[in-house]
Amino acid sequence: RRRIFSYMKTWLITGCSTGLGKSLAKTVLKKGYQAVVTARNTDTLAEFEREFPKNALVLPLDVTDNKAISNTVKRAIEHFSSIDVLVNNAGYGYRAAVEEGEFEDTQRLFHTNFWGPIALMKAVLPQMRRNHSGAIINVSSIAAIRTAPGSGYYAASKCALEGLSDGLRAETAPLGIKVMVVEPGAFRTDFAGRSLTQSRTVIEDYEETSGARRIGRDTTHGTQPGDPDKAAEIIIQAVEADNTPFRLLLGTDAVAFADQEMKVRAEEYAKWKEFSCRSDY
Repeated sequence: RRRIFSYMKTWLITGCSTGLGKSLAKTVLKKGYQAVVTARNTDTLAEFEREFPKNALVLPLDVTDNKAISNTVKRAIEHFSSIDVLVNNAGYGYRAAVEEGEFEDTQRLFHTNFWGPIALMKAVLPQMRRNHSGAIINVSSIAAIRTAPGSGYYAASKCALEGLSDGLRAETAPLGIKVMVVEPGAFRTDFAGRSLTQSRTVIEDYEETSGARRIGRDTTHGTQPGDPDKAAEIIIQAVEADNTPFRLLLGTDAVAFADQEMKVRAEEYAKWKEFSCRSDY
């Protein structure tokens, strides 16, 4: 008989209209858990109410709206008594050379990919602390491991999220609260389609670097190797494990990417080790 982990019974997941968020919400509900399923436009979530009328609570949520975050968390706890797992999945990509990045665009990007997740974490942590249990899953990217040209701002938002998550993990582990960062490779979602934006400013000198990855020149959408349904299963298994990882790579491309980057870093550290050690008194 399938064992339901009572301490992870109720999930709150952001960005459930498509992609990984949608797959994760469906998988959680099919396993018999309860889920607060959110998106900016709840019209995209009607199927959850039809398929899971008892276990799913569909709520509108714009993660850049702090008042909406407070209201969503309050309604979720009133409905299900607690939030045991928070998944910060809502986010989007932004392509621009660093010099091309526009302030309003990058401010909105960080508000969605970084400050929004922080507000949600701060909203759920008080009741997780009271319960001495819970889990926070922050969806990052392999861009936080190494950044491709044109993805500096997006990668920076994910690096910031990972750094904060690392600090949070150290703070909450003694309180019985898990923190896990998910680093997906390329998955067949809308991330490289509808969820990808770019700067209006174009500087010709960057045509061969960041310019090569501008929308219209990137043909990866629809050909990505990752299956979001399989990713959802792995995320649930990892967070339920006794030895939950802090960083969870997803996809063979992510594993190969990380292996190569760790090798490059180790070689660079070793090459400059003697020089680096000369800075002490």
